[in-house]
Amino acid sequence: MSMYKQASQRLPAALSFPPKLLGMYGEFITKNASAVSQIESALRSLTYIIPGRFRESEIASESLHSGVQLLSLYHDSLLSKAIARLPGAQRLHSTPHNRYTKFWSQKSPTYKRIAIVLQMIQYTELLWEMAAKRKGEKIRWRVVVLLEAIKALCRLLLLRLTNFRPLLSPPLPRREIDPSTLEESSSSVDGMDTPPSEHSAEAENWTMPRTGLSMPGLPDSSDISSYLLSKVLTADDIKPPKSLLHRVSGKGEIAECLFILRPVIYALAMQHWSGDRKSWRPWLLGLSIEYGARQLAKKDFQERLAGGLRGLTGLEREELRKRGWALGWWMMRGAFYENITKAWIHSLTGKLRNKPLLDIVGGVIEDYEFLWDQYYFPTATL
Repeated sequence: MSMYKQASQRLPAALSFPPKLLGMYGEFITKNASAVSQIESALRSLTYIIPGRFRESEIASESLHSGVQLLSLYHDSLLSKAIARLPGAQRLHSTPHNRYTKFWSQKSPTYKRIAIVLQMIQYTELLWEMAAKRKGEKIRWRVVVLLEAIKALCRLLLLRLTNFRPLLSPPLPRREIDPSTLEESSSSVDGMDTPPSEHSAEAENWTMPRTGLSMPGLPDSSDISSYLLSKVLTADDIKPPKSLLHRVSGKGEIAECLFILRPVIYALAMQHWSGDRKSWRPWLLGLSIEYGARQLAKKDFQERLAGGLRGLTGLEREELRKRGWALGWWMMRGAFYENITKAWIHSLTGKLRNKPLLDIVGGVIEDYEFLWDQYYFPTATL
């Protein structure tokens, strides 16, 4: 009986131990945000430079890349919570993308959970494909189609949750945090206030003698221009976050659904014709769906919005431009890659071989060529 009592007394302490560790870890990340960001960037750059150099252990190198991405995603959530506790004057001016995605993440917990799941799949999809490839090509293509179907389902749910507004990539806010601001705030909370720097970007607030109200002070004369430009408000800055994207309906809704379903259809076509890698049918089918969806969306904007495409918000123009550039990846997919791009890459790397410095560039291209040739997800844009 005494042993049972001792175990029951230790159980709450044991259960409270992991949250304490997570709290200590979150505090450490907040206090050292600058160093953590630099380490993340260094590791991410390393995984980009040596994508396929260890071809016999590509799963190990891709696991490192996926791990860094997932850890960065967790750090983003920690830092966003920390920045939300700062006074409004210390927060950075958010981009339209961050304002919009932050609005939906805060308004709908379901949106945030689905967006996190979608991001996690995108960060690990190549790792899943590599693991499935060891079981054979049939298993590999089943996993690819399954992952594309799950991502499409997530995007369709996000489309419904945002009342049929076009999807943004990524669906979560990007990291827009000044590490020094967080570190200073953490130091002040711990009672370790440091004197303000003589060359700080913004001076202390000025208190008016009669009213007692405070106004933000101006920075040094050398920084006044950049300071004033940072305070300028555009039309998108004063819009409610929900109004940064127009709702789609009719043709626009069909176009957005086609854009979301295109990767699933293309993956199914690639699976069906996997025996003939030089077949143009999957490539033509996928490209025609994506290009057709883009043209249908532009036509819908021209018919519905006052001023046509000129009536688009800055965020809509940015997303439309991003999707236009993504069409260039079709040169690295399917039959176009097998019949045209692959021969051009081999010719280029052959010319760079055995030449000082250029040989290093050729080696990196060959490493990427290994991934483009063997796997589906390195050239996926959704």
